[in-house]
Formats: sequence, structure tokens, C-alpha cells
Amino acid sequence: MKILDRWGITLAMLMGILVWFCAGWNYLALMLSFLILGVVATRYENDVKREMGVYEHERGWENVLSNGLAPTIFAVLSPSIGAFPFIASLAATTSDTFASEIGVLSKDKPIYLGTLKTVKPGTNGAVSIMGIVASLLGAALIGTIAILLFKINPNQAFLVSIAGFVGSFVDTIFGIFEEKGIGTKGTTNFICSVAGGLLGFFI
Repeated sequence: MKILDRWGITLAMLMGILVWFCAGWNYLALMLSFLILGVVATRYENDVKREMGVYEHERGWENVLSNGLAPTIFAVLSPSIGAFPFIASLAATTSDTFASEIGVLSKDKPIYLGTLKTVKPGTNGAVSIMGIVASLLGAALIGTIAILLFKINPNQAFLVSIAGFVGSFVDTIFGIFEEKGIGTKGTTNFICSVAGGLLGFFI
């Protein structure tokens, strides 16, 4: 079962080569960690998500670009700006992936932040307790892996996790506009990764 289509795989490989060449193996390893964690979250309870009509079985280059462009840019600029914007950007994208892929399985209906009313699972701009917990878990996993790959301390890893979680919440806010037809899933994902990365400058 493929997660990325042919063009998605091609773009992901090009980004990976650029990250490795400009930043180093540890940057590439963290990017691969995001990809692996994303696959795990996507495949989690995939039969249930198929029945719900929310399972994304194969993603294309648009998804790779929207999630990977900002981290790639932060990696290329890392000799000047440091590693934290890159790490925090990936924490945000992982946090968002976990929130959407696991949170959609919540038994309780999510609350749409635009009206504060319950809506069906998978609605853009909506949150659930399960989604929030999953979002925190995704960001924390990237922070934990970064301890091993970048030798950051636990306090810095905690701040990275918070930056990732906040970036994911920014994604949810912009999801309100997406639900109204303003923007797309791609633009919302890109904003999420940029927001996480910008917060990384303050770590």
C-alpha cells in the first residue's frame, strides 16, 4: 500500500537530497522520521477511516510540497538560523498529521471553532479532545527524536513540542477559512509548517 504517488515520491526524494546536502544527515533523518510517523498515523485504523470516507490512501506532490517546503527552506538556511526553526516546523506538520489522522476517530463529535457547535469528524477548523491529545503526541515525538539527532536538551525539546502544537492550532484556525472556501488543504498545511518554524526562532 503506497502513501505517496509517483510524483510525490519524486519530490520527496529531491527535497531529501537537498536537505542532506545543505544541512546534514541528522536533518534528513528527522525529515524521514516525520514521514514514517505520518505513515503510521495515516494507516492507524485505516479500515474505520475508509468506512467514514476520510482515509487518504495516496498523497501527491501537492501534499509533499505543502508539508515539506518550509522545513526544507529552514534546513537550507540552518547554517545561518540554526536548527530550531527546522525542528519546530516538522513538529508542527507531525502534530497536524496526528491531529487529523487520529483525532478523526474520536467517539465524541468535534467542535467547529467558527461556531463552537459540534460537526461531523473531518471538518476543517474543528477540534476534539482526542485530536488535541494526538496533536501533542505528534509534536512531542519529534521533540524526543530531536534530542537524539541534534543533542538538544529536554527543555528545548519541550519548547519545540509546544511550538509544533501551536503551529498545528494555527492550521486549525486557518481551517475555518478553508471550510468557507478560502484557501485549500495545501495552503493550510503550508501555513502550519511556517508557523511552527517561525516559533522555532524563539527557542
